[in-house]
Amino acid sequence: MTDAVLDHSRQSMEQGSKSFAAAARLFPAAIRDDAWMLYSWCRHCDDEIDGQVLGHGAVGIDPVLAGEKLDELRLRTAAALAGEPQTDPVFTAFQRVAMRHGIPADEAMDLLQGFEMDVVGRRYDTLEDTLDYAYHVAGVVGVMMARIMGVDDAPTLRRAQDLGLAFQLTNIARDVVEDARGGRVYLPGAWLDEAGVPRDQVDQPQHRAAVAKTAQRLVAAAEPFYASARWGLRDLNPRSAWAIATARGVYRSIGRHVSRAGVSAWDGRTSVDKAGKLMLLGRGGLIALWCKTLDAWREPPPRPALWTHV
Repeated sequence: MTDAVLDHSRQSMEQGSKSFAAAARLFPAAIRDDAWMLYSWCRHCDDEIDGQVLGHGAVGIDPVLAGEKLDELRLRTAAALAGEPQTDPVFTAFQRVAMRHGIPADEAMDLLQGFEMDVVGRRYDTLEDTLDYAYHVAGVVGVMMARIMGVDDAPTLRRAQDLGLAFQLTNIARDVVEDARGGRVYLPGAWLDEAGVPRDQVDQPQHRAAVAKTAQRLVAAAEPFYASARWGLRDLNPRSAWAIATARGVYRSIGRHVSRAGVSAWDGRTSVDKAGKLMLLGRGGLIALWCKTLDAWREPPPRPALWTHV
C-alpha cells in the first residue's frame, strides 16, 4: 500500500540534497524512511524562511513575512510534538519520527532558533558565533538523526553534533558567495576584517582571493569536527555506520575541493560527481568496517576541547 507521507518525504530528500540522499539509501529500511521524514520537515522549514523550493532558487523573503512564517512553524511543530492530528504531510512525517524516537521538543525548537538567526540578520563576529549558528541549523539535526539510529548516550550524541557542525562549516565555505548575494554572511567577521574584506562586499570580485583564503580557514576549522565524528561510527549498526561514513566522506570532499580551488571555487556549485560518490561509497564501507571491528576493541580517545552545545 502506498504511503503518501513517506513518498513525499523521499521526493523531498532526492530533490533537495543529492549528496545525503545517496548515502541515505544505505540505511536499513526503517531508519532510511525516518531519515527521509525528518529531512522533509527540516527542508520545509528552511524553505519557508528562505523563500526557496527544496533549497533551490535565490534567497529572498520580506523579514516581516519571514517572522510570521517562523511563528507559524513553531506553532505547527509544537502541535505535532503534542500529538495533535496533522493534515500537512511534512508535519505528519515529523510527528511520526518525533513520537517514535522521543525527539525532545527543545531539539526541534533549536533548529527553528537557527532560522530565527537568519530572520533577524544576526552578525557572526567570531568562529564561536558561526559554530553556534552551525549547531542550530545542522548540529542539532545530527543529534536528531542519531536518535533515529537508536543512539541515546551523550558522548555519541556529541559526536553526531560534531558531524553536523562539520557539514555546516563545509556548506558555508561552498556557498559563501551565493549567501553573500542574498545578504547573509556566515564567515567570522573578525576573519574578514583581518583579510581586509568589508562584510557587505564578500561577493565582490575584487575580494575573491581574500575570501578564498578565509573560506580555506573555515574548511580547516571543520577538520577536527570530522575527526571527532568518526569515533561515533562504531556505536551505530553496520549499515548506518556505512551510510554516515559515506556522507561524511562526500561533504569532506566538497570542502577539500573548495579549499584547493581557491578563487575559482565559486565559478559553479561544488559537488561530487557520480564516479566520486561511488569511490566514497566504497571508502565509507571500509571506514565503517574498520570502526566496527578494529576500533571496537580500542578505548576511544577523549573528545578534543572543541566548541560544543550538547
